[in-house]
Amino acid sequence: MSDSMEVAVIGGGVMGLATAWELARRGLKPVVFDRFARGHHQGASHGATRNFNNAYDEEYYLDLLVRAREGWNALGQVDGEPLLRLHGLVTHGDVDVAVIERRLIDRGIHAETLTAGEASSRWSGMRFGDDVLFSRDAGVARASAALGELERRIVAAGGEVRWETPVARIEETDEGVDIMLSEERMRADVAVVTVGAWTERMLPGIRLPRLEVTEEFPAHFRPRGDDVWPSFNHYVDPDLHPATVYGMPTPGEGVKVGFHRVGDVVDPDARPHAVTHAGALADYVREWMPGLDPASAVPVSCTYTSTDDSAFVLDRRGRIVVGAGFSGHGFKFAPGVGATLADLALDPTALAAAPFRLS
Repeated sequence: MSDSMEVAVIGGGVMGLATAWELARRGLKPVVFDRFARGHHQGASHGATRNFNNAYDEEYYLDLLVRAREGWNALGQVDGEPLLRLHGLVTHGDVDVAVIERRLIDRGIHAETLTAGEASSRWSGMRFGDDVLFSRDAGVARASAALGELERRIVAAGGEVRWETPVARIEETDEGVDIMLSEERMRADVAVVTVGAWTERMLPGIRLPRLEVTEEFPAHFRPRGDDVWPSFNHYVDPDLHPATVYGMPTPGEGVKVGFHRVGDVVDPDARPHAVTHAGALADYVREWMPGLDPASAVPVSCTYTSTDDSAFVLDRRGRIVVGAGFSGHGFKFAPGVGATLADLALDPTALAAAPFRLS
């Protein structure tokens, strides 16, 4: 046994780093292990932006969103700019915007309904067919900047982030959790596992819900002019387009547009990087986004690790805490997820919201 620690975090994506930061805020010195190098593109946390979408009507997601917002605010500014760009979010299509509006207003979160004409006047690069929900308390999270700031704060508080340090397996014992590396074994009182697409392989002894790993291909499109762009959700007619569309402006790269969870099932260690649905995405942009050039797509490969109902997994079994199944909509919640996983790591009696618990 070469070393021991209070809490080990296996997986250095945004969820693992957010958990380690929260533990460090509480006075611990966590150690994060990640098999890849800093800034890698093998998981689900890379890239410049993620949609900070607050258009939820489930109370447990809104609870988590409020907790996440507290964390984002606590992280403050990076390079003179907040980690959240709150340029607003529009939600439209086949969705009950009135219900979401009420839920947000009840939480003190800005929301207002606009007619299609009012929305088109405000965002001339987009088309709208019916009423639109607008919230100015949404926008994008600066993803890569957030990862860097989380790591900086973990290290400043005395924790560690060990890149290029693969964990072969973990094993719970009476004394703690043994962490087997390539040439040494370490021990932690508790281990938090946030390894995304590799969760089932890391935790063969824990009964998990089905976790489906898919490779998704949103794309950045070039704006035709100087239109103002919000973030957006569009619940499309499934007979006309493959899935719900989401997107956001990414300075320097264009406007990111993607279908939600339509990719092929893949082995995360052998992703084919074969772009799918490119034609359908260009067709969508041509129909609904006159402010973008549909021929300018630059695809981006990312992975989803999804549960069947898209609910997260946040729970504890013995000395092992699991954070998994973020289903393509987790990044915005990262500080809230980190705080929840830290609760579970430090208190064996703590519980996440019921939909996030293991059966």
